[in-house]
Formats: sequence, C-alpha cells, structure tokens
Amino acid sequence: MDETHVVTCFLRNRGEVLLLRRSDEVGSYPGQWGGVAGHAEGDPDAAAREEVEEETGLLDACTLAREGVTFEFEDADLDTRWVVHPYCFDCDGRAVETDWETAEAEWVTPTEILRRDTVPQLWTSYSRVAPSVSSVADDDEHGSAYISVRALEVLRDRAGSFAVRDGGGWNELAALAGALLDARPSMAALGNRVNRAMAAASDERTPEAVEAAATESVERALAADEEAAAEARKRVDGEAVLTLSRSGTVLDALDAAREVFVAESRPAREGVGVAATLAEDGEREERTVTLHTDAAVAHVLATRDVDRVVVGADTILPDGDVVNKTGTRAAAFAADREGVPVDVVAANDKVATDEEAALEDGDPAAVYDGDADLDVLNPTFDVTPADCVAGYVTERGVLDADDVRAVAEEHRDRATWRG
Repeated sequence: MDETHVVTCFLRNRGEVLLLRRSDEVGSYPGQWGGVAGHAEGDPDAAAREEVEEETGLLDACTLAREGVTFEFEDADLDTRWVVHPYCFDCDGRAVETDWETAEAEWVTPTEILRRDTVPQLWTSYSRVAPSVSSVADDDEHGSAYISVRALEVLRDRAGSFAVRDGGGWNELAALAGALLDARPSMAALGNRVNRAMAAASDERTPEAVEAAATESVERALAADEEAAAEARKRVDGEAVLTLSRSGTVLDALDAAREVFVAESRPAREGVGVAATLAEDGEREERTVTLHTDAAVAHVLATRDVDRVVVGADTILPDGDVVNKTGTRAAAFAADREGVPVDVVAANDKVATDEEAALEDGDPAAVYDGDADLDVLNPTFDVTPADCVAGYVTERGVLDADDVRAVAEEHRDRATWRG
C-alpha cells in the first residue's frame, strides 16, 4: 500500500469555512467536497501555503490560526494510506479564485461537512484544527471578542455533531457550555454570548436548536463588534489618539484617526503589531503612527497634542469599571491629569453580570527568566475606575454608567438558562 502525505487546509471567515467541490479532472475523489488540499512532500507548512494560494488566491489575506495533529487512514480502493496534515487559517476575505481542481466553492458553517458528500475523514481533519475548550482557555494572543466567537464555534460544532451523528443531547451541551464559561471567567463577552445561545435554545433543548442559536450568535457577535467600531470611528475621525494593547474593534476604529500613539504593551508587545498594521494599512495617507514604551504613556500625554485615549475592554463591570490589559489604569490616570478623555470601545456583550473582577496573570517567565531568587508579577489585566471613562462606545451608541448597569441586568436574565 502506498503512503502519501497530504495537507488539508480550512480557511475560516466570519465563523464559516471554505469548502471546495473537486472537479472531474482530479485523480482522487472527484465530485466530493473537501478543504484546500494537496500533496505534502517534504515540508507540509510550505505545502499548505502553496495550496492555499494555488487553489484560492487568498494567501495574502490568511493568517495561520492552528496546525492540527497529523493522522492517518487507509483507502483500500485506492491502495493508499493517507497521512493528513490539517491546518486552519483565519482569512480576511472571501473572493476565491479557484483553479482547475475545483468545480465549485462555497463558504459554509463547518457542520455542513457532516451533511455533504465529502472526501474521507474531512470532519476528522476539521476536528483537529477546530476551536476547543482547551484552545479557548489557553489563547493568550487574541482579545475577548475573537475568543468569544471561537467559544461559540465550539458549542455550534458539538451541537451539529450531536444532531447528525453522535446522538448527544441537551445535558451534554449544557455541560460543554458550562466548561466554556469556566474556561475564561475574566471575559464577559464569552460568558454573555454563550449564555445568549443557550438561553435561545432552552425551550426546545435539542442539539438542532443549540446549533442554530450558536450559529446565529456568531454572526450577531461579529456584527456587534463591527457596529461598535463604526461608532468609535465617528469619535476619532481626524483626531490624535493614544491607545494600548490589541483590540480588533479599536484597531478598526483607529483607521480613521489623524495621528496614533501606540504603547508597546509589554511583555507580549502586541502594540507593536497594532502600530505596524496601522502604518501599513491605513486609509489616511497623511496619518502618522508613533510606537513608544508603556512607561512613556504619561510623558506622551503631557507633551503631545493627544485628543483622546481609546482602549478596548476585556470586561466592563456593572458599575462601569473597566478590566483591560495592564497599563490601561495608568494611562487613564495620566489622561485624567492632562484633561484628555478616555473612550472604552466594546460591544455590549462585554458588560459583566458579576460585580467582582476576575483577573488573570501571565507567565512570570515572560517578565524574568533568570536565576535570581526573586518574586515576579505579570498581571494580565488591571481595573480602570468608571470615573476615568468619558464614554462606553458600543453598537448601541455611547453609553454612560447608568446604561451599563441596565445592560448588565439584561445579561443576568439570559444567564438563568442554567437554572
């Protein structure tokens, strides 16, 4: 039996993945649906990127999200043992340019794999790179908006699997939802979005209802973040703005600013990527982007003509206090001293139901990995008091502290699905 290494790549956009129906000209599995795929002789990583470009033309719009564990299966009819290397890429666009290997291309929810005539083991390939409870819990590279959507995908995928083939029910899905809620208790958006989906399905209590509700919640979450960014764009249009950390919602808004000062956000230095993105992709040719150390925030606010501080939020507490990347509190205090307003840009789903902040710590080794006998602090988040916030910019417009309390009560009502 021949052994052949192949890559299977899933391109993900707005919670959906790209499926390609193989043309009649290919040598194996013609007419069946698959991901981006091809032989992987030598270097699977390079082969994956090469196939994405050849079969879709979208490589420049793609970022590797996850590389899955390789697996094998045998096809006796083809006398072949396939060794599959799965990949998932986050993709910014959908304008697919297919080649001769593809008869049809379609963006679908991943659970559609279970309902179509696909190449063998396509769901297994997807499962190896799909989000999971552990990947949600361990993700220290993305903000809560991104991670909350991945959590909804976990719920949707498991519900779809139960509905089509595995036979699980409401109790198992409720337990999965509980595990997702426990995975990142500091991220209100994750909890509120999972609770919304489960509350919407709680009357029927079927896998089909959970799958439908989670699918709808993914699109709702993405739309809310986009609308919050649009509201923020109106506030910063033509202004000089200071920001820190990385929020996708804030990043979308800052494209309209005239000048942006970006704190590097140690120890992960995600601000460096924000500054580079703004410098490379901005719509304003005359805009300037300045990267500086976290320690320079107060100095920049005191010596430069900054109109506004704009930050995201991992969580907004019911009293209006803001949990965000460490350094936000210091920036807000410095801004208050200089009379510079602070805007917090976040979807309403980031308003928490709990009064207490659930803070996370990062790896101490990211700050110091030497041999000296000393203690190391690496807090991931700090808390900025509500009285330092000029406005909470959301998909509903600009809220004040009273509005935040009302939103928190709405979220509490949805959390009652757990009984």
